[in-house]
Amino acid sequence: MHVHILGICGTFMGGLALLARAMGHKVTGSDANVYPPMSTQLEQQGIELIQGSDPEQLGKNQDDAPDIVVIGNAMSRGNPCVEAVLNRGLKYTSGPQFLADHILPQRWVLAVSGTHGKTSTASMLAWILEDCGYQPGFLIGGVPQNFGVSARLGDSPFFVVEADEYDSAFFDKRSKFVHYQPRTLVINNLEFDHADIFEDLNAIQKQFNHVIRTVPGEGKVIWPSDSSAVQNVIERGCWSEQETYHHNYASEAAAQGWSAKLLADDGHQFEVFFNGESQGCLDWQLIGQHNVENACMAIAAARHVGVKPSEALKSLAQFAPPKRRMELLGIENGVAVYDDFAHHPTAIATTLQGCRAKVADGKIIVVLEPRSNTMKSGVHKATLAQSMQLADCAWLYQADNVGWDLAEAMQQASLPVTVLTDIEQIVTDVAAVAAPGDTIIVMSNGGFAGIHQKLLAQLAAK
Repeated sequence: MHVHILGICGTFMGGLALLARAMGHKVTGSDANVYPPMSTQLEQQGIELIQGSDPEQLGKNQDDAPDIVVIGNAMSRGNPCVEAVLNRGLKYTSGPQFLADHILPQRWVLAVSGTHGKTSTASMLAWILEDCGYQPGFLIGGVPQNFGVSARLGDSPFFVVEADEYDSAFFDKRSKFVHYQPRTLVINNLEFDHADIFEDLNAIQKQFNHVIRTVPGEGKVIWPSDSSAVQNVIERGCWSEQETYHHNYASEAAAQGWSAKLLADDGHQFEVFFNGESQGCLDWQLIGQHNVENACMAIAAARHVGVKPSEALKSLAQFAPPKRRMELLGIENGVAVYDDFAHHPTAIATTLQGCRAKVADGKIIVVLEPRSNTMKSGVHKATLAQSMQLADCAWLYQADNVGWDLAEAMQQASLPVTVLTDIEQIVTDVAAVAAPGDTIIVMSNGGFAGIHQKLLAQLAAK
């Protein structure tokens, strides 16, 4: 079968291309911007990539057209390829539906959902299963460093998928995860996000309720007891077994479910409890309370398929965080530069909380690009300044497509914040004030014009 993918260089669609190729299909694809690292990963697998949206990529007639066109959710009406697919009556589907139809049948699907931590938790879960001999398949919205690829078919019934609540395609406005029919469902947390497609939190909760309805009675839903938003979803109806994570390990509620006790303030050491009994301790390279919680969720999900928590803890001791999740890119003249995907105030705050516990009184410099659709719309402008309060200073990039005045919103910030429209000036300013022992955290869910390497180069030249 010839599978052609529109929007192939996104992490999800690129991973889907790898899976289709591994199944033996001919895979081609196009995107508006074809560039590394995804382009390199795809080309190494023999996948032909086409720049742009010229309809000729779909063949000149029905005989040389693809058997099926997979349309990414970034594609919309008016795109020349989309219009050609519709006008010519070519067979088409969404990425999540292709996954459901061709890869997930007869698999034990372990889906990791939530506003934050999906990539990290899914990566932890896949690594636990791999290290314990389960040989899982996976599709993750990032690159787990333990595997080096974002997707693979695997050699067992088990398949780990990062279950995104974003919509599936221009013709299917259901959340991606509704297609996956998981047997094990993790809900890490739940907040309002994706303001470009959801009106409010309730609209997102409806989608989470939809996916819960697809979990079999003998399946399991794992969720945090301290999240009122998730609890509200559960109360709308849950017909499956449940396990809960409790933030306070010493609480009475924690006697039934999962919890963790920090043994180091920065979270690199902690003890895990299930039903009030210790399951063992972990000393690993990650930091932050959020990663402790992610680990407990992954351990709980792995236990559902038969992995003992003590074995899962041993696996996580060897876990390397996914790319772009507090990834240390380099140290120049004593200044450490990290790349982090945080693009929501809660994620920004939790990342800084973990970093502050690690560096104590060391100076933390934030370099932030408000790039997500929700951030650009101004939904988080009232909480962004507070989310950065554990940093010592910050530089924010005011791009042309950000529809609100960052400088005005930062007037109430408790730390010095500089807002600039020139990325090169940000690099110059930050490199000038950074001193040995400082930590720079670049936060963006995009490439940020390569600012990471520009900072390292400027620091090295000091």
